[in-house]
Amino acid sequence: MFRPVLRSQIVFDVVVAVLLGVVLLVLQAGGGPDWVSVGVVLGLTASLALRRLSPALALIVAWAVAVLQMATWHSPDPANLLIGGVMYTTSAYGSRRVRLAGLFSALGGAMLAAGYIGLQDVQQQQAADFTRPLVQSAQLVLGSFAGVLLILLLPWLAGLVRRTRRLASMSREAQLLAERDAARADRAVAVEQERVRIARDMHDIVAHSLAVVIAQADGARYALKADPAIADQALSTISGTARRALGDVRELLGALRHEQGAAPTPAIDDVDRLVAEMGELGLDVRVAREGDPTGLPTTTQLAVYRIVQESLTNAYKHGQTGSPVRVDLEYGPETVAVRVENRRDDDGRRGPGTGHGLVGMRERATMIGGTMTAGPRGDDFVVAVRMPTVPASGQMPRDRITSIQQERTAR
Repeated sequence: MFRPVLRSQIVFDVVVAVLLGVVLLVLQAGGGPDWVSVGVVLGLTASLALRRLSPALALIVAWAVAVLQMATWHSPDPANLLIGGVMYTTSAYGSRRVRLAGLFSALGGAMLAAGYIGLQDVQQQQAADFTRPLVQSAQLVLGSFAGVLLILLLPWLAGLVRRTRRLASMSREAQLLAERDAARADRAVAVEQERVRIARDMHDIVAHSLAVVIAQADGARYALKADPAIADQALSTISGTARRALGDVRELLGALRHEQGAAPTPAIDDVDRLVAEMGELGLDVRVAREGDPTGLPTTTQLAVYRIVQESLTNAYKHGQTGSPVRVDLEYGPETVAVRVENRRDDDGRRGPGTGHGLVGMRERATMIGGTMTAGPRGDDFVVAVRMPTVPASGQMPRDRITSIQQERTAR
């Protein structure tokens, strides 16, 4: 019967009820109130104090006071307005049964009060030896019914609106929590999927490179006596570890490749083709290069290509239409820097992306040993990545492999 409420709420309800009760008693003091009037004020004050703690008990007390008032043939007074506060809480905080009881109380109380006022009017006419026309009596009863109904039903409807808004707010909070959990799950899935995709790319690169290294090492063993200078360039570092790495790559490749097609691995040279493709879509891409990328390992070249690809895709989806996109590629002796900058769309339009692209770029940069920052800077959106030229895999640069192959062919 009692609801769990805060102590501050109980104190507030009691203080408000006591203050209103004191005001009503002071107003009645001038007319010499009897014990029934005082009891009505005290009873309705108690029901108002209990209204939030126990709406059902407050409604019962209000009905008991109203019945006492009618049984003693007392006329309605300003204290009856306190019933409106009780009606509010029956719909705002009461259970389904209490809400229905409050609705029936509003309708039934209005009819009962109208009939009671009509009977009092008839008694007053008899005492004064005066008969009012039937139409006026009917108007008095109907007016009383409408007035009491407004006093009782409007607070009940207001409480119902308050309850609906509170439930809607709780529903929105639950929805936000569910969306947050779903976003976390999506992020985890996106990270895992990107790691799998990175692993597939790494498998293609490492498997091809190790196959070439093994072939060179085997050939160098046979050419060791004929030309030791060529053989020593490769045999000292690659022969023993390459075979074990190739076996691991083949085993891992069989678990991860599934039905993915064997497409060639993109490299630095493919950035120009990517820019041309995005230009056909209407994206104005301006590329600025500094340094020489020919000595970069295929792993780093693939990372640069994928980061530029995802950044241009995001710029096409979310950037301002017609504004240029600047791509800065800086190839240093120890680090590679990629910076993609585009103007943000200012009309609040969002593309169909889910945010997985930024997660994928950050994962790719982190796995190589680099760092990435992405976010708005003024009116622009900037993606900045810095990676080591040689990742932790220790892969041999392409130009080194190519030079060994050329020397071997020349021999």
